[in-house]
Amino acid sequence: MTLGKHLKTIFFIAAALALILTLAIPADVSAQQQTEQRFVTLGTGGVTGVYYPVGGAICRLVNANRAEHGMRCTVESTGGSIYNLNTISAGDLDVGIVQSDWQYHAYKGTSRFSDAGPNTNLRALFSIHPEAFTVIARRDAKVTTFEDLRGKRVSIGDPGSGQRASMDLLLEYMGWDHSAFGATFDLKAAEQSLALINNQIDAMVYFVGHPNGSIQEATTSADSVIVEVSGPVVEKMIDELPYYRTATIPGGMYRGNPDDVKTFGVGALLVASTDVPEDVAYQMVKAVFEGLDSFKRLHPALEHLEKENMASDAIAIPLHAGAEKYFKEVGLIK
Repeated sequence: MTLGKHLKTIFFIAAALALILTLAIPADVSAQQQTEQRFVTLGTGGVTGVYYPVGGAICRLVNANRAEHGMRCTVESTGGSIYNLNTISAGDLDVGIVQSDWQYHAYKGTSRFSDAGPNTNLRALFSIHPEAFTVIARRDAKVTTFEDLRGKRVSIGDPGSGQRASMDLLLEYMGWDHSAFGATFDLKAAEQSLALINNQIDAMVYFVGHPNGSIQEATTSADSVIVEVSGPVVEKMIDELPYYRTATIPGGMYRGNPDDVKTFGVGALLVASTDVPEDVAYQMVKAVFEGLDSFKRLHPALEHLEKENMASDAIAIPLHAGAEKYFKEVGLIK
């Protein structure tokens, strides 16, 4: 057989194989899904907080439909709200769970974000759960109100976290700074409870949804109390800042704390930037809302979620186009 005939035979075999492979691919699979899988990274918080398991729950729901949309969602433990917002702004994180107060500041370029300026590309996907500003103190420290923390050893939180930023804001309203305390510690969420149990600190601060494992550990392994954070200063802060609200930590939820405790709170929500494609945001929102019954069972802080509130509560910035598309489709917004 001549070289020309060999080449012609090879050509026909290759063409036939290409045709077979084309026919083997389902018609409803997009060209992008045939050639690549898209990865989405979700920034959360410390592994002992609520953000991390909630982020894991979101990713599990998204990944359950991976064959349909070609997306793989992965969870990253981070320093919390401020870190997530800065990293989304830098383009190094796709989506993140953040406090409602810090989503507002990041979008407006105020408070901690005044140097960076407004991030007008920031968008909300949906609201998740309410969070309460929570102060836990050793009973032997004799702390019953926030003002009693003066002169005490206090963990004021990881510098990259929303709770630290909120703590500093509360101190500003009170006319205090860190020198009001006997000593301050920049402990991560996962480190605070152990430090309290080991009497290395008198009190710890946590902005978190309840019930929470870290607080459960602190109240079970040490004789400790949940401290009231209320009064004229807190009321003034709530009146002046629209993203804060009054909150109550239910009595009986933690050992040694039978009574309701007044404090203030925010909401937690999922945010992204406009750089995240519309269909990616749409599929993430759809996965959670259509799997909401499963989502609510994955953590006690989620059990009272309602779709209507998730589409509106604590959202102080524009919705992502993908989230808006889904909410309009199902009638949650007009």
